[in-house]
Amino acid sequence: MICEQLTKETVLITGGSGYFGYRLGCALHKKGVNVILFDVRKPAHDVPEGVKFMAGDVRCLSDIEKALNNVSCVFHSASYGMSGKEQLNRRLIEDVNVNGAENVIQACQRQGVPSLVYTSTCNVVFGGQIIKNGDESLPYLPLHLHPDHYSRTKSLAEMKVLEANGSTLEKGKGALSTCALRPAGIYGPGEQKHLPRIVNYIESGLFKFVYGDPDSLVQFVHVDNLVSAHILASEALKPDRRCIAAGQSYFISDGKPVNNFEFFRPLVESLGYRFPTIRLPISFVYFFAFLTEQIHFLVGRIYNFQPLLTRTEVYKTGVTHYFSTEKAKRELGYEAQQFNLGEVIDWFKSQGHGRKLRGNPIKYFAWDMIFVLLLVVVLLSWFPAVVTLSL
Repeated sequence: MICEQLTKETVLITGGSGYFGYRLGCALHKKGVNVILFDVRKPAHDVPEGVKFMAGDVRCLSDIEKALNNVSCVFHSASYGMSGKEQLNRRLIEDVNVNGAENVIQACQRQGVPSLVYTSTCNVVFGGQIIKNGDESLPYLPLHLHPDHYSRTKSLAEMKVLEANGSTLEKGKGALSTCALRPAGIYGPGEQKHLPRIVNYIESGLFKFVYGDPDSLVQFVHVDNLVSAHILASEALKPDRRCIAAGQSYFISDGKPVNNFEFFRPLVESLGYRFPTIRLPISFVYFFAFLTEQIHFLVGRIYNFQPLLTRTEVYKTGVTHYFSTEKAKRELGYEAQQFNLGEVIDWFKSQGHGRKLRGNPIKYFAWDMIFVLLLVVVLLSWFPAVVTLSL
């Protein structure tokens, strides 16, 4: 296996305390690599013996430079604003995603780091349009068409990373080789950003409907597949692999398109809850998300609530978009292993989740009434908007 060819070297992972960064660090450590986890806070899990944690911020160039002593590869996975209310903090999103990427590139150039693997997103080409089996020949979505600032800034950052490929390293150490991986939605046991939010909605009685075409298809990627892809990409940036990945981007997924809501059905039902039977038009849900974002804009400084959905999340979950991994297979040797939600379900149950009792009927009746009331209010405001747009 290519993963076993890794020599004793030192790598740095930005965003090392995050779910993916931590798992990548542990996998590299098991392969005999010296690993530095770089982040603003320590990982929630215990850092394995031999793995070094360094506190630092990608927004601070000097922090990164101090961490890059004798480092041969940087995995830049730090980002901000992927989902929920984080998507609405435009200033911080810009600072972390764009300025942070610029700092990482500059630090690599100054410190003579030869390889940089960037964790991007498939959203650099997606903005709500239908994409079936897309590949890396697709152009970037025009920046002004992105419905969220996260995707826009990730697109800018990826461009900067790939443009830096071949740039001269200081101290006479050759040139910088860069590549970008574009993962689908990440899942796995212990994931702390998206899945807990979904489970919280389920347990709070808020998961009352699905939306969009029931035949719409999206993709996911298990964290272990994404870890494997990053290790393979770092190897493919080396001279003994003819730097085949240098300047390239790659879509990474489990390889099997699936309806977003059907993907999560086993999780819902295994935790003891009913899967929703109400299906709403995606335009209606998008309008609801728009209203929610406007309310957050008005009151967010006073009460920074978690939006039920953002407009981008509506598109990402309800509109068909999936991509081919053939380029990653051909050039990196990537082969997606098959996973399901079984281990995720087991993890949530081990954390005490799951409906142990039928619950208080009055509580669930109250939630149903609140949902119906909200539905009526949004419907009443939605119809005039639709009529106006049609005129």
